[in-house]
Amino acid sequence: MVPQVAFERNVFTLNQNKFMNRKSIRSLRLLAFCSLHFFAYEGLWAQSSTQFDIVLTGGRVIDPETNLDAIRNVGITNGRVIQVTTEPIKGKETVNVSGLVVSPGFIDLHIHGIGNVEQEYQAHDGVTTALELEWGLTHLKEWYAFRESTALINYGASVSWSHARTIALDNQHDSCGDLKTKEAWSKVNWQTSEIFAQPSFYKALPPSSFPWLFTNMRNELEAGGIGIGVPIGYHPGATREEIFEVNKFAHERKAPIFMHVREGGALAVQQAIADASLTRASLHLVHLNSMALSEIKLCIEMVDAAQRQGLDITSEMYPYTAASTAIQSALFDPGWQSKFGISYNDLQWVLTGERLTEATFLKYRKAGGMVVMHMMKPEWIETGMKSHSLMIASDGMPYSKLTHPRTAGTFSRVLGKYVRQDKVLSLPDAIRKMSLMPAQRVQEMAPLMRLKGRIQVGTDADIVIFNPDTVIDKATFEKGLEFSEGIEYVLINGTFVIKNKKTVPNVFPGKAVYGKYKR
Repeated sequence: MVPQVAFERNVFTLNQNKFMNRKSIRSLRLLAFCSLHFFAYEGLWAQSSTQFDIVLTGGRVIDPETNLDAIRNVGITNGRVIQVTTEPIKGKETVNVSGLVVSPGFIDLHIHGIGNVEQEYQAHDGVTTALELEWGLTHLKEWYAFRESTALINYGASVSWSHARTIALDNQHDSCGDLKTKEAWSKVNWQTSEIFAQPSFYKALPPSSFPWLFTNMRNELEAGGIGIGVPIGYHPGATREEIFEVNKFAHERKAPIFMHVREGGALAVQQAIADASLTRASLHLVHLNSMALSEIKLCIEMVDAAQRQGLDITSEMYPYTAASTAIQSALFDPGWQSKFGISYNDLQWVLTGERLTEATFLKYRKAGGMVVMHMMKPEWIETGMKSHSLMIASDGMPYSKLTHPRTAGTFSRVLGKYVRQDKVLSLPDAIRKMSLMPAQRVQEMAPLMRLKGRIQVGTDADIVIFNPDTVIDKATFEKGLEFSEGIEYVLINGTFVIKNKKTVPNVFPGKAVYGKYKR
């Protein structure tokens, strides 16, 4: 007997998410894609009397794509959701989740901590997929191989424009060639990649070297890169011509750009949108809150206007009033105080938690390292939270006990502070901004993401189960990283990595998310 399946799980509401402004044909293709999975899995269940691997009973299931928000039982087998129903179902393992919310796992498009230490904090924050898309990574083939079968949660990265241009500047000499082995990747992190490339940030790439730049980026796309990371704000030497040509290349390859804009607030955002508009490139603006600062309302209006014109332009934010970056970066070249509206005491040294003075600033800038920048107002963050078009992404940093708390608490903070306490947005809206919207942002480039960010028959069982009355971030600027509260269970591809609020030992169910050009 085939179990009854609610119609609401199989109907997609066309164009219900304005931020993507997809044509109807794309929505119909996605409907057909998931319908095939639906019939396949219903048929599988009809032919078998085997119990589900896992059954979640009595939870408030929220699926942002079908607008399901109701008490349901969820059956999971072989890493996929097989049934969402009001009927009683049996499993080899049954978990009563009454009183809890059953949500698609959160998808973080912007992380820099790429190891399991960071991934454990991310999992305790409800994150099931974490992607390094702003900066990207180099030697992606080797990095993906290094992470295979060792990751707690799903992982992926974009092409590093920064590294591709560094090689082109140096007559195709790859100063990071030792990363061509899995063993080498085990010894480095994102901060290492940033520091070695820094001398090239101030150099202009001559047009005669553009073909090498495009060849390097094309090779990394074929290694699985999910678009192109373009942190132009750290590269004062990059010319307007180079960035315009990168936009043209991205459009030709149908690869999204993930951009940290130049300095200049709304003017820089406007410039990035203009380049994308003229070339028809797909553009995602990272951490709009720390780029726009007091002009965030205007910048949101520009992004929304671009979407109304049918342009594939999106953005994101994190729910904290402080940023974080490397003190030796171009962001702290002379004039940074007036640019950000802050001074030395607004900088916090990550290694010790101390606030800086002019003397310690000069000392640490020479040595290099990470700082937290206290530079935003709560009302600016609230403005971004109210926007229907901004996604949530953490910009989570490599592990350090006193690193920015967004590394561990971004998504729980949205749920605890901005949904429950401040009532700035509804719970379904928050879940949409943290799961479906980021999945849709990258699914054209990374087809696997069509099966994530949703709880429907045939989708991947990437699920977070949390208590809406207690969920909150616990990491702080003063005391450092701590697991979030209220995240009760997390499944990655149908395997528990968090159970009863505790990390499940020795499980590594995270899978690679590749771009569509992978060979």
